[in-house]
Amino acid sequence: MKVYLDNAASTKMDKRVVEAMIPFFLEKYAVPSSQFAHTYGLEVKDAVDEARASFAERIGGKYPEEIIFTSGGTEANNLAIKGVAYANMDKGKHLITTQVEHNSVLNSFKRLEEEGFEVSYLPVNKDGIVDMDVLTRCIKKETALISVQYGNHETGAVQDIREIAKLSKEKGILFHTDAAIAWPYLSIDAYSWGIDLITLSPHKFYGPKGIGILFVRKGTKIKKVLDGGFNEFNLRPGTENTPAIIGAQKAAEIFSREDVDKILLLKKRLIAGIETTIKDVEYNGSKEHSISHIVNLTFRYIEGEAISLRLDFEGIAVTTGSACYSRNLQASYILLAMGKNHEQAHGSIRFSLSKYNTEDEIDYTIQKVREVVDDLRKLSPLGEEDEE
Repeated sequence: MKVYLDNAASTKMDKRVVEAMIPFFLEKYAVPSSQFAHTYGLEVKDAVDEARASFAERIGGKYPEEIIFTSGGTEANNLAIKGVAYANMDKGKHLITTQVEHNSVLNSFKRLEEEGFEVSYLPVNKDGIVDMDVLTRCIKKETALISVQYGNHETGAVQDIREIAKLSKEKGILFHTDAAIAWPYLSIDAYSWGIDLITLSPHKFYGPKGIGILFVRKGTKIKKVLDGGFNEFNLRPGTENTPAIIGAQKAAEIFSREDVDKILLLKKRLIAGIETTIKDVEYNGSKEHSISHIVNLTFRYIEGEAISLRLDFEGIAVTTGSACYSRNLQASYILLAMGKNHEQAHGSIRFSLSKYNTEDEIDYTIQKVREVVDDLRKLSPLGEEDEE
């Protein structure tokens, strides 16, 4: 049996998304910026504008032009963080983020540090959640931006971005959230919650790769970070990926709460099956404050790398740490930030589910995880010691 449980890295595209994209490869292939030259371009621009309006409405924006299409979530995060930092240096050069962000966020802040900005990296508690009191104490009069992810890509931990946005507004600080993993599994409402910038990533919800979305609230001071033409309201140069934009719109349109409910039931089945049949398993994070499709577990006394390789032989795709981190054999920086030791961090596995998974697949996974863990613990000196 083949079981794909790496959906936090990327999901299978919905066939309806592919069907929506095909005309924009074969028939409507003009670029939107040709609108002033011919009707072919104007027709495509109208379709892109419709997609822009659709996303603005779904996340609580007010204006279609608040939606900027990029090449992916990574570019959207770079534009949000660097663009705001460069444009608001007159306010100050202090920035705030957390220790558990995606690499596209953390490395953007590290680059800004090299350029003379000061960055505060907030710690998290054992559940991966930011302490509001700590955040409040970190704020300075020179703070220009706070960036905190909505949901964590490795543990699924959900931050209280409504409270963080509220605090940011009270202090007069721009607030960005990387919602690439969390939305549309969790709702978001930009204006009523007071969020200035939001990153979305359609291939995380059955849409195409090669397309990212950045919401920029009207009036937000932001500077473009790529040089080129005047596309995307002069914030993001380059030819628009029209088929992907249309596919992203379709993916958001067909995403349903029923799918989320189904995934949540599968997640609970997976957790219960593993926790009741395998001893010395630790749930990383909070079951209460977690996204519906991500489970992160530590299997004590053995390496997550060995578990994932053995499961791959059984046809099951999982990762140790996040997909972006699994090539690196170092312990997960996210689990270490949550207070886990190196052994616990090295023994972690991320299971991330989708609407395409079935109960049979989950039961097969539980069975194979139990067999693999039993085998590896027999080979582990730590496991044998524990058995004694």
